[in-house]
Amino acid sequence: MESQGPDMQITDEHKLAELGYRQDLKRDWSMLHNFGVSFSIISVITGLTTLFQYGLNTGGPGVMSVGWIIVSFFTMFVGLGMAEIVSAIPTSGGPYFWAAILAPKHISAFASWVTGWFNLLGQVAVTTGITFGLANLISTTATAGTSYAPTAGKTLGIFAALLWSHAVINSFGVHLLRYLNNTSILLHSVGISCFCIAVLAKAPNHQTAKFVFATFYDGTGVEVDGWSVRATPAYVAACGVLMSQYTITGFDASAHLSEETRNAEWSAPLGVLMSIGVSAVFGFFVILALLFSIQDFDTTVASDFEQPVLQILVDIFGSAGAIALMTLIMVCVYHCGLFSMTSNSRMMFGFARDGGLPHFFDKVDKRYRAPIRTIWLGAFLSFLLAVPSLGSTVAFSAATSIATIGLYVSYGLPILIGLIWPRNFNKGPFNLRFASRAIALVAVLWIGFITIIFCLPTANPVDSQTLNYTPVAVGIVTLWALGSWFLWARRWFTGPVRQIQAERLGIDLEEPGALEKAEAQGKLGNDVDIKIQ
Repeated sequence: MESQGPDMQITDEHKLAELGYRQDLKRDWSMLHNFGVSFSIISVITGLTTLFQYGLNTGGPGVMSVGWIIVSFFTMFVGLGMAEIVSAIPTSGGPYFWAAILAPKHISAFASWVTGWFNLLGQVAVTTGITFGLANLISTTATAGTSYAPTAGKTLGIFAALLWSHAVINSFGVHLLRYLNNTSILLHSVGISCFCIAVLAKAPNHQTAKFVFATFYDGTGVEVDGWSVRATPAYVAACGVLMSQYTITGFDASAHLSEETRNAEWSAPLGVLMSIGVSAVFGFFVILALLFSIQDFDTTVASDFEQPVLQILVDIFGSAGAIALMTLIMVCVYHCGLFSMTSNSRMMFGFARDGGLPHFFDKVDKRYRAPIRTIWLGAFLSFLLAVPSLGSTVAFSAATSIATIGLYVSYGLPILIGLIWPRNFNKGPFNLRFASRAIALVAVLWIGFITIIFCLPTANPVDSQTLNYTPVAVGIVTLWALGSWFLWARRWFTGPVRQIQAERLGIDLEEPGALEKAEAQGKLGNDVDIKIQ
């Protein structure tokens, strides 16, 4: 049974103080809550439902099923590397703070800056992907048995309304998040298990194991040959694992919520690993249930609904039953988007607190104990990222690619830094010991691989409608992070700013420009080994 007494609270606050921070956020989350947020953000039903059509067209059932196993295996290496780091450095900043602590002093601030911007890109993009995917599901489901005709503009409007509702709940209902978290865990476990059992039990016919595990399909060609002809089937299969890899993202939420979690040195790393492991099992169950229950593959791929999961459900349960089950899925996706914004806002709050964003965004509302300014900043940026959907047929898959690359690069940079400079890594209670560096190497190599393949085009021919604009978005953030660093940020950004250190030096943290002035004068160094007596 997890300790909830004052001694544990003091230990957590003492550890946070050693890292140089006050306890501003309310620390009342248990390990189960911490796990639940990451589990809800991973939300296997969200990624699989919203990208099921992409998966069927980019490799088909064989790539979807076998690809899930491969992705789950390698993602666990990334999770292990992250868990070891968050055990040693449990702060809401997450990857960018880890990069600063683990890097040598002369590149600490640079590593923190670059990692922070990639993490911010991934956080914003994953919120966009989840909530825009929900908007698409709502639009698509509304066509079942009605005359409703979805358009890009209508879908964007639904997306904006969903973002607004998520921002309102995160801003003013922070006390409700724990209870919604418990509901989300129940929905994503018991609810989705019942969903899969019902689908398998009701399906009139079932596909063979050969169909599920060995069928390759290339639907990447738009009225022309697909990429398996223009390139190779391996190219299509590699691109096809995006469905699986995008689904298993967001487990860094356990790190971003570590300042609100009791016994964070153990709860946060276990939250990371449990969310990956449990999601891998549930996700495989969902994939198998849907693939085995396809009644007619050609009809499902070319569905008039343009949503194969809805077509599968209509074929099995009819329109009314399909709408009921899609409603369950959409409620799960809604929770996923809600907690994605929670994690997003905490990351940006931490980054602003340390100078990576304007200090206007590092405020916690005293009444609601929530970083309201970064909540609404995250909602606004997520909306902007979805605007290209008005003129692009691949906007959603591009958003998911951006989210996957942004998040995994930010996960990989601290792991890589710890691998190159192991002497700077003072391990916490969760310690991989002799296996640490081997696991880190596998994690970094896997992240490098997916970063390359998810920038590649997935529709043929490539034109203004089918262009994968992932390299553009990732390139802009890369140029921004590097350009801003060398042009001006290196003159004042010193990495994570220790609040307690600043207060001891008499710096007024509420005074605009006070931190920047102190940094320019060299008062705030990069030493992080602050001890509270």
